[in-house]
Amino acid sequence: MSADQENWHSRNARMVRRVGLAAVGLLVAAGIAWALRASSLPPADFTFSNLGEIKTVDPALVTGASEGRVVEALFEGLTTWNPRDLSPQPGVASKWEVSADGLTYTFYLRPEARWSDGTPVTAEDFVWSFQRFLHPETAAEYAAELWYIVGAKKYTAGQVELGDPVEVELTTKPTDALPFSRGDIVRGQLIGVSDRSGTKFLPQWNDRLSTEADSIPVDSLAEPVYWVLVDGQVRRFQKRAVAPGAIDYRWLLYDFQAVGIRAIDRHRLQIRLRHPVPYFLSLMGFYPFSPVPRHCVERYGYPEWTKPGKIVTNGPYVLQFRRIRDRIRLVKNPYYWNKDNVRLEVVDILAVESYTTNLNLYFTGQVDWIPTVPAEVVAELRQSRPQELRVHPLLGTYYYLLNTARPPLDDVRVRRALALAINREEIVEKVTRGGQRPLCSMVPEVISHYVPGYTPQRGPGFDVDEARRLLAEAGYGKDRPFPPIDILYNTSEAHQAIAELIQAQWQRHLGIRVGLRNQEWAAYLSSRRQGEFYVARAGWIGDYVDPITFLDMFSGESPLNNTRWNHPEYNRLLEEARQEGNPERRLKILEKAERILMDELPAIPLYQYVSQNLVRPYVQGFYDNPKDFHPLKYMWVDKELKRKIFRGGRP
Repeated sequence: MSADQENWHSRNARMVRRVGLAAVGLLVAAGIAWALRASSLPPADFTFSNLGEIKTVDPALVTGASEGRVVEALFEGLTTWNPRDLSPQPGVASKWEVSADGLTYTFYLRPEARWSDGTPVTAEDFVWSFQRFLHPETAAEYAAELWYIVGAKKYTAGQVELGDPVEVELTTKPTDALPFSRGDIVRGQLIGVSDRSGTKFLPQWNDRLSTEADSIPVDSLAEPVYWVLVDGQVRRFQKRAVAPGAIDYRWLLYDFQAVGIRAIDRHRLQIRLRHPVPYFLSLMGFYPFSPVPRHCVERYGYPEWTKPGKIVTNGPYVLQFRRIRDRIRLVKNPYYWNKDNVRLEVVDILAVESYTTNLNLYFTGQVDWIPTVPAEVVAELRQSRPQELRVHPLLGTYYYLLNTARPPLDDVRVRRALALAINREEIVEKVTRGGQRPLCSMVPEVISHYVPGYTPQRGPGFDVDEARRLLAEAGYGKDRPFPPIDILYNTSEAHQAIAELIQAQWQRHLGIRVGLRNQEWAAYLSSRRQGEFYVARAGWIGDYVDPITFLDMFSGESPLNNTRWNHPEYNRLLEEARQEGNPERRLKILEKAERILMDELPAIPLYQYVSQNLVRPYVQGFYDNPKDFHPLKYMWVDKELKRKIFRGGRP
């Protein structure tokens, strides 16, 4: 540490005291511990905290904002977003064409695009990556976002109908296959299905095959037998193949060659949609839809292919190393097509969960950016460091999920009572204290600034008397106490404080017992997916600027719907909106859908997010936007300004 740095650290220790950080229990020792941990490393050009450990860097499996920050640096999709206004910009695709009916997109890939091992990025890489993403074995939570594509939903669902083109993955593999590649693939047309209830054939095959089907012993049909016409011959496929003449297989799916994704040639990719999607170009910039390297995935398998020394990426950075509970180090990708405009050579991403520790690291010079700050110091930071504290309205909702498959939350009266007993004003005034706004709709109110014509539909506000009446109507009172429930949240001081406040409100207003259950990020996500919760905190930043991004995740078909709520009319309205070509009518249909959501309340919205980034003045290329999207490839450090800060205090 240089003398200038020592003086600077001393000054910032005084700043810590001035902004009242001692009141929230910050310890200078925390910053020193991180400094010592990094002392053996060459310094990074830029360091930021990512608010904890990430689960993965596999684009198909990421779901959280922290993971997204890393994936966006390692991978790049067909398009990307302008961080100033979120408009779609060329990514791996240098340009595109859209058909007059809005159904066919042709993307022209850059010939100079390369993977980090020098291998060219081709249209076939995108075809394979989209297939992997949509494959039911991958179980990508964002798979439904690609169901706009012709045949994509049928492929993911794994459900086929008579007459469909199908692909059958066998249990055998080509002799030269990589270890984690798929088995031999057989393609054909599904002409019949036999199970214990009988056999159904396409009409033209009844007379030819009915006798043969009748000869199959019923006790061998625990798994269905699929009759597939392959190159003019009828073949039977069955899991574990116990029926006479059946062939074992791993997967039988709608043929991906019939899905609307194809490589025209090495540098042209064509995607066909079921109906026009006004935000499709923006959707293609969302990080889960980045390509992954087939040769790497099929060689190592998951999660090995994502580890340093094995992972191959196509974005502005590559993964140099990862230390659990410490940091991820990224270095500039020498094969990135736009490498000459990437100005940060080395980036460290710290895995620090504690907001207070992060703030201490910022004030002691260990980080250049932290994505949020403790609520206790927001007001003082606004006064003392208005240039560094960046508060901006976000297209995001903080809410509580309710597991509607678990009594008593299967009763809508109970769900409404819980919502009515929450004082949102108290949450934003006493806990978050950063400019968040109480919210009673799932679609945040800020949407009106970006999508004129949409009015968010409000659910119940704060009304204790009505909450008590509904709970009594549902049968709960002195003679029938309300059963204990708990709130699940991932590790975070802020999430804990909110959970404790709502726990107290429900106890005070409704007299119910509520436990608190804290889990690390990966375990928390698993509990949500498995339905192992009563109430769980959640947050959603829109994947793109459209109301449907907040509504789609409550569809009965969405892998993101952890509430187990499935409303046929809600599902129908979403599908109607997807196919509605008139923008005004489409928004009105979505309003009807949100009205159902707010009446049924499988989730309780609490407040609208704001970003609370604390960013050093010398960091350039950092733009406020409603998605809190801050790609590293646009950022750079003004070294002269940084030297002034270290030498002479804040300029």
